[in-house]
This record gives sequence, structure tokens and C-alpha cells, in this order.
Amino acid sequence: MSLLTVSTFLALLALVAAVCAAAVLLLAGAGRWSDGAGGAYRSVRETVSPIGLWLAFAVAATATAGSLYFSEIGHLVPCTLCWYQRIAMYPLALILGIAAWRDDTGVRTYAIPLAAIGAVVSTYHIALQRLPGLPSGACSLDAPCSAIELERFGFVTIPVMALIGFASIIVVLTLLTARRSQTS
Repeated sequence: MSLLTVSTFLALLALVAAVCAAAVLLLAGAGRWSDGAGGAYRSVRETVSPIGLWLAFAVAATATAGSLYFSEIGHLVPCTLCWYQRIAMYPLALILGIAAWRDDTGVRTYAIPLAAIGAVVSTYHIALQRLPGLPSGACSLDAPCSAIELERFGFVTIPVMALIGFASIIVVLTLLTARRSQTS
């Protein structure tokens, strides 16, 4: 498959994930003032919770596979901030996969902070791309962090996809209802 095809597919997946995460957040907020929205939020939570760990794992695994595709097959050289985002996302794929296999909702304790750190790095990276005058001391001349090597739909770049992935993982993990954590 071509870089154009894969990047368009991943950008579409990211946009769908962003819409779903935004809808959940809107329902959660509206649920504070509206019984109907509160009921809808509880319904979403009851639906997502049993598969939430697998869903969070799927997001992290897709983001990991996508980043590897972009660098190894698409030959896009990752910048320093891309590496920092990978440092946050790659372990999430592993630990969320293990947690899903073991049905361990306790993973939220360490997965949400890791995803939040990745989201902060992604947000800064997006700001550097959109506001190139910002200081970018961590970036190299070979792979500048302000460069946009790939963009779909006029705004979806690799850091935007990463931010949506991190945010989606956080939203899904917050929807989980506590279940007995497996320790053996």
C-alpha cells in the first residue's frame, strides 16, 4: 500500500476516534445538568467498559504500527518529539495488551499518566508545526520538529494523530468500571 493510502486511512481512523472521544466528553459534561445526557453517558460507559481495555489496546497498537509504517516503510524520518511520543505510545501498546488479556482495570493508574505525558508532547509538537517561531531546542536540522512531512484533510498531521490516540486512550480508560484486578 502507498504512503498516501495508509496515511489517509489512519487519519480517518483518528478523526473517527476524535469524534467519539468528544461525544463521550460532551455527554459526561452534559450529564451534570441533564438526566437524559446522564443516562446516555451511563449507557455508553456500560457498553464500552467490558471491551474498554481491548479498545485502548487497539488504539495504542494501531498508533504503534502506524508510526513504524511511517518510518520503516514510508521512510519518514522521525524528529526528536516524534521519538518522545513513541516513547510514550509503544509501552502503552504492551501494557494495555497485557491488561486486556488479564482484564486488569488497575492499569489505569499508570497508563493514564503515560498517555497524558504523550498528549502534552503531541500538543507541543502541533504548536511547533503551526507556530514555527516557537523555540524548539530539542529539534535537529536533519529532522526539524516544525516540519510537516505528512498532512491529510488540511490539518491532520502525525502529531495530531498521536494526540488523538493519547486522548482516546485516556477517555476509554476513564470509562472503565472497576473490576477485580487479576494479580496471578
